[in-house]
Amino acid sequence: MSDAASFLAPNNARLAEIIRARSFGMGKTIRLASGRESNFYFNMKPTMLDPEGSALIAAAFVEVLKAERPAFIAGLELGAVPPLACATMASWWAGVPVPCLIVRKQVKEHGTRLPIEGLASEDALKGARVLMIEDVTTTGGSVLRAVHTMRELGAEVTKVLTIVDRQEGADEELAKEGLELLSVFRAETFLRG
Repeated sequence: MSDAASFLAPNNARLAEIIRARSFGMGKTIRLASGRESNFYFNMKPTMLDPEGSALIAAAFVEVLKAERPAFIAGLELGAVPPLACATMASWWAGVPVPCLIVRKQVKEHGTRLPIEGLASEDALKGARVLMIEDVTTTGGSVLRAVHTMRELGAEVTKVLTIVDRQEGADEELAKEGLELLSVFRAETFLRG
């Protein structure tokens, strides 16, 4: 599979296999970004940084980009950076180019001191539809930080797209902020074996 059409063909069954082998773990108690503890976890970086894994994530995300047609995709550093990069590149190949933006957790004390990277002018965000991207969603707290930053800069944000929804309340918490959670997978896909 080397041509653009093959690259952009979603194969979520194969992506689930890669996530299961490279990014999913059970049986060990781990503290999540939300502060909760869990006996299962998703460390998506091994999948997102794998050539086939990143290609399949991009293909899945491009299907959503075709339907949603946002002006930008954006996400919080570091977890959202790999899927943002592969999805924006794949969007160009698919003929629906969508630039990506990276929301900083903390503004640098030097340079432009912008809370986001990738935007030529802050004015471009005013009224622009932005689809937020995340690797794994638990309670939605991390992505909400990024959503608030985007909204403060004038963006219209109504949806969040994640690779895996852990099914631990993010959809309800995001809905309180007027956001719909879209996911490629839900945790149950991996928990049922």
